[in-house]
Amino acid sequence: MKLNNSSLSIDFINVSHGENLDHVRQLFLEYAQSLNVDLSFQDFSKEFEMLPGKYTYPDGALMLALVDGKPAGCIALRRLSEETCEMKRLFVRESFQGLGIGKELVRLIIEEGRKLGYPYIRLDTLPSMKKAQDMYVLFGFYDIEPYVYNPIDGTRYMELKL
Repeated sequence: MKLNNSSLSIDFINVSHGENLDHVRQLFLEYAQSLNVDLSFQDFSKEFEMLPGKYTYPDGALMLALVDGKPAGCIALRRLSEETCEMKRLFVRESFQGLGIGKELVRLIIEEGRKLGYPYIRLDTLPSMKKAQDMYVLFGFYDIEPYVYNPIDGTRYMELKL
């Protein structure tokens, strides 16, 4: 998938191995550092070591955005149950924000969830991620009760019927 934005070439690819997986690893690290939150409650270090792990076909997906060949952002999808998948790790480097990359990553991962046959996609988002939350609402996500453990006060849990 390609997104045209002025003179920039923006590509979106499904990642499973190789150099692109290394790019995703770096983006995952930057994502975790940007949160200023200890992600050990999600066993982030094991997730990181096992990449692509649970974010692979036929249960999940891992997407990378490249701007002029440079890693700009990522997003992941994993199986929660037969009926439900979960969107994880949406991240766009600050220098690439404002180009529509986050919106396109969300659109593509929703599309992947549909292709994989999930009726629902869920996510949890931190209170500090107001812009992301507003975007999720625009995509049709609605608030739900907590479905996973998250010790951070104000965490918002959302779902979309696919």
